[in-house]
Amino acid sequence: MSSEDLRARRRRRLGADLSLSYREPLTIVRGGGAYLYDTEGRAYLDLVNNVAHVGHAHPRVVAAAANQKALLETNTRYLHPTILEYADRLAATLPPHLEVVHLVNSGSEANELALRMARAATGRRDVAVVELGYHGNTSGLVDISPYKFDGPGGAGRPPTTHVAPLPDPYRGRHRGSTRESGAAYVADLGAVLEGAEVQGHPVGAFIVESAPGSAGQVIPPPGYLSGAFERARAAGGVAIADEVQVGLGRVGSHWWAFEVDGALPDIVTMGKPLGNGHPLGAVVTTRAIADAFANGMEYFNTFGGSPVSAAVGLAVLDVIEEEGLRDRAVRSLAEAGYATDDLIRVYDVVKARSIRERLIRIFAERSDRAAVDKLVAIAKNDPDEGLRRVAVRRLAETGDPRAKEFLEATVRR
Repeated sequence: MSSEDLRARRRRRLGADLSLSYREPLTIVRGGGAYLYDTEGRAYLDLVNNVAHVGHAHPRVVAAAANQKALLETNTRYLHPTILEYADRLAATLPPHLEVVHLVNSGSEANELALRMARAATGRRDVAVVELGYHGNTSGLVDISPYKFDGPGGAGRPPTTHVAPLPDPYRGRHRGSTRESGAAYVADLGAVLEGAEVQGHPVGAFIVESAPGSAGQVIPPPGYLSGAFERARAAGGVAIADEVQVGLGRVGSHWWAFEVDGALPDIVTMGKPLGNGHPLGAVVTTRAIADAFANGMEYFNTFGGSPVSAAVGLAVLDVIEEEGLRDRAVRSLAEAGYATDDLIRVYDVVKARSIRERLIRIFAERSDRAAVDKLVAIAKNDPDEGLRRVAVRRLAETGDPRAKEFLEATVRR
């Protein structure tokens, strides 16, 4: 069937609000790894999809789904070890205060559930968000998504939603990726929270994508996310990190984008990458918030947390770890030509020792002034003795006079 025939059938049967990509839409019939294939077998490098986290049709993920589906596909009203194993593995990637897991089917479901939890914990309905934020496709989430309610067909901001400036260090009201601009954006959020309180609409939740995607792949300035979450809590609200699009190792240095700034959310929501295309989302929160939500009304999700979904989620985690995908993401920083100063910032926030060792090697390969200075600082001051030794060894390979001077002084001591 031709592309025109498919488009005609689509117009007759599907909603007109479903968009198609490209002036000449593609008929895609297969995926494999990083590629999509059309009806003629032509391969397209897929730089668009943010769901096939470990590659289209990854054999480990496909096998996990098929094997479990052949055994059992039911719900959480029965005991089953796989859901518990997955919940444990997922929680282990997060700060220890985030310990209670609810599994759902999508990022939208996750964010809806997070709002219910926040409202149960605070008794407040109002929500603070940032400009151009997007959190899902339900009516309740469109109401807290400026990207939607201020866009085509939108009805404008509801009175229970309060919008703070987008913390954009390049196009926003405070320029520069500095702690000063981060603090200025936190102050802007504080003013919005205070204004809502004065109006008799105290905010119960502040929700933000840890790296706003629909707003333009914005990386907030240092100190913003951690400061914003603290400011929200000080105002009596719950801090929600929306990791639906950017989480599960995509930043390379950490499992979750909020960790880059050392932020501590009260709730984390997850979706798109968890199931690599299988409908899987999650909400992870504190024990106190989970207990407040468990007020007698049962939370039941027909498909969320099925053994099939849990098996798929486990397979995705296994692939990320066994194929070293986070490590490869950091390695791509050097290959993509990122500035040494940017890589130094990554080193300063990263926790994984393997990634730090790789960055040390990159510094030695570059051997520019900033790189050598950073190697000297690591060799002198890093709390990890093993990394200090690696830095000393790599300094010897640079041939830089400053490195030579440091090494000679070390020998004399």
